[in-house]
Amino acid sequence: MEGLKRPVNRAVLAGLSAGGLGPDDQADEESLEELAALLETAGGLCAGTVLQSRQSPDPRTLIGEGKVEEIRQLVQAGQADMVIFDNALSPSQQRALTEDLGVPVLDRAALILDIFAQRAQTSEGRIQVELAQYQYLLPRLIGMWKHLERQEGAIGTRGPGETQLESDRRHIHRKISKLKEELEQVRRVRATQRQRREKNQVPVVALVGYTNAGKSTLLNALTGAAIPANDRLFDTLDTTTRTLAVSEGCTVLLSDTVGFIRKLPHHLVEAFKATLEELTFADVLLHVIDASSPRWQEQARVVEELIAQLGAEKAPCIRVFNKSDLLEGSPPARGEDAVDVSARTGEGLDRLLEMIERRVNQGKRRVKLLLPYDQAGLLDELYRQASVERVEYGQAVEVTAVCPQKLLGRLEPYITQGWRRPGEAWER
Repeated sequence: MEGLKRPVNRAVLAGLSAGGLGPDDQADEESLEELAALLETAGGLCAGTVLQSRQSPDPRTLIGEGKVEEIRQLVQAGQADMVIFDNALSPSQQRALTEDLGVPVLDRAALILDIFAQRAQTSEGRIQVELAQYQYLLPRLIGMWKHLERQEGAIGTRGPGETQLESDRRHIHRKISKLKEELEQVRRVRATQRQRREKNQVPVVALVGYTNAGKSTLLNALTGAAIPANDRLFDTLDTTTRTLAVSEGCTVLLSDTVGFIRKLPHHLVEAFKATLEELTFADVLLHVIDASSPRWQEQARVVEELIAQLGAEKAPCIRVFNKSDLLEGSPPARGEDAVDVSARTGEGLDRLLEMIERRVNQGKRRVKLLLPYDQAGLLDELYRQASVERVEYGQAVEVTAVCPQKLLGRLEPYITQGWRRPGEAWER
């Protein structure tokens, strides 16, 4: 069995650009190139591509009978065993195209789900992918019983067909409910972990970005982790978190998340919300952008729209233009909330760390305090709400701590250094 390999599928790729399709469901040469990269990631080979332009989609086949015949001939000439559409297909269109072409027909969503199923390593990742697959499959069940529909009314066929179909539907509904319950348990565990982090005052910095922008490579470069980072789409699915010492007085948790892509299946976004909702609780987002990609602006827009969809658009965000070593000449001016880096060579990482520290410590001040022993309760509050760096016991308790703004007013009578009263300078 060890010598057996998964068979390599050969697929013809097809796409439609037409009025009546949403802006995110249009196909073009660039999206077909990305679809070919997805196919390669899934372990398949491209046997040809077809791009159709129409005034409106064909209700039955999406692309029209003439193009269907062209694709059928291309399937035969290229010895393809499937056709994959860059556009979303309705269940009826998928059935009609499969009948006309004589080979299985998938859409972009099904291909991405297959890749996620291959990549998921943890139990949590597998639960999320399985839930998305069942939700995608449910409206397409009827096509699996097409052979019984053709015999509708025949003795001995109608009843069993309906029974089996309804049985399958009930089974999938039960599976979906069970998987949702398991994901709810994942959410509860994550909420407990967040409460522990908040109690320990550990800031969270989350990496987000288009797939293959270099998030895992950046995580490795900053933390010394050894996460596999290959040049392929969706190489990392399961969330990875590592401790990052930004400076002597600033330590954060750096968390890598699944990459985004155009036309990411709705079911997949919903299923992965248990993981992706961590973005809404992050203190800082690092939006990693592939600066070497000619399509980086479009990719950045996709990521920002998904961040907004998840409700994390208000989190402080630093745009990290990665792969700057691949740029010709000097990079353009990016603005104060952006930085050019190369995770591969280490260029720009020092500046990135400075920006992270500035965002994380925004509103915080490092101060020295002299606490009387009858105010020892304030020390406990400092341990809970600030980052205590040094404590010495003498005639009073000398404390050095990084404090949030809300604590500074209460501590003002005991501050000896590091903060200024209005109109008054402290000793330095």
